[in-house]
Amino acid sequence: MAIIRPFPGLRPPKELASKVASLPYDVINSEEARQLAKGNPYSFLHVTRPEIDLDPKIDIHSEEVYAKATENFNAFIKNGTLKKDPKPYYYLYEQTMGRVVQVGLVVTAAVDDYQKEVIKKHELTRKDKEEDRTRHVEATNGNNEPVFYTYRAKPEIDTIVSAWIKKTPEYDFTADDGIRHRFWVVDDPATIDTLTKLFAQIPTLYVSDGHHRSAAASNLCTKLRKQNPNYTGQEPFNYFLTVIFPHNQLFIMDYNRIVKDLNGMTTDAFMKKVSEKFDIRKYDKPEPYKPQKKHEFGMYLDKTWYVLTAKTGFYNENDPIDSLDVQILQNHLLSPLLGINDPRTDKRIDFVGGIRGLKELERRVDETGFKVAFSMFATSIEDLIRVADAGKIMPPKSTWFEPKLRSGLIVHWFNY
Repeated sequence: MAIIRPFPGLRPPKELASKVASLPYDVINSEEARQLAKGNPYSFLHVTRPEIDLDPKIDIHSEEVYAKATENFNAFIKNGTLKKDPKPYYYLYEQTMGRVVQVGLVVTAAVDDYQKEVIKKHELTRKDKEEDRTRHVEATNGNNEPVFYTYRAKPEIDTIVSAWIKKTPEYDFTADDGIRHRFWVVDDPATIDTLTKLFAQIPTLYVSDGHHRSAAASNLCTKLRKQNPNYTGQEPFNYFLTVIFPHNQLFIMDYNRIVKDLNGMTTDAFMKKVSEKFDIRKYDKPEPYKPQKKHEFGMYLDKTWYVLTAKTGFYNENDPIDSLDVQILQNHLLSPLLGINDPRTDKRIDFVGGIRGLKELERRVDETGFKVAFSMFATSIEDLIRVADAGKIMPPKSTWFEPKLRSGLIVHWFNY
């Protein structure tokens, strides 16, 4: 059963919230972070991407970078950019992107739940990224960015949340990308107690976004437990910052593929090979083709869009991995035809999140040296849960969640 705990959040005053809030560290590179934070000393990117305040040539994993994170984080506390709440609270975080509205409960989740797989994963992590985030959490002595979890919606929780968000929010602003962010402090002891008990009835939480941050929290907790053999389990480092959303509110976008070449084949030879396992029809409309159902793909080649439909008999519809569209494309086209056997490491393939639009696929093929693009039907939250419940791992780049949680609106600082 899921253990959650309130905490005294470290967060900006109302008037600074929109200036502090920043995109997560892992959706932008260092140069993009520099541009976004330019002229804004309050941007939380100074903490999550501290290399922006150092020489651009620096190794972003050097000790100097983590020391800068510590320096900038402590400065934010000292100058009042971040202030700690007087008591442990829960919080509510609502995001609105067009017709998508999602409201998550901000809590600290238990590392023990992660290690015992009450919190279930669906992706592999990379050791270098785990190490980076572990060092960052250790340097700042807290979880600076939340992980994004989901659970099967529970009506009793929905009722409490729906009532609370009728109150005036603590923060309410619209970011430059048009996404609205609202934030409430749940400071009523009875409501806090009820939410804690309701989540204790939920058997499983699922990692939606933030596998490396989850692993980092676990890694650091294990390290600190070894350093403190008399730990009680109640110390702040035994918990980590999490925003938990009901599964029926989440929006997953397509995660598309582009490939550099046809693996030595002519277009005609390639199309003939593709037709062995996919029905192909030319798409005659001027706009890019967005797949309308599972097992359907768009393919952009030689300035033409095609619709590919996977033929039956080549995949197991009852298998949670084999039936995923990303796996069907990998097993029956990318690997056998284009020779891309490990999409994690192969430099001939790249991935384009659906937030960038399908025109970006055309642009990358027409202008940047890629040969062919594939548009995908978005993986569903039910697919994700099915895979996680089976204890399996999704192929890389299977899900793109939007909107992204902003960093800096709340921090779980270990100093309490």
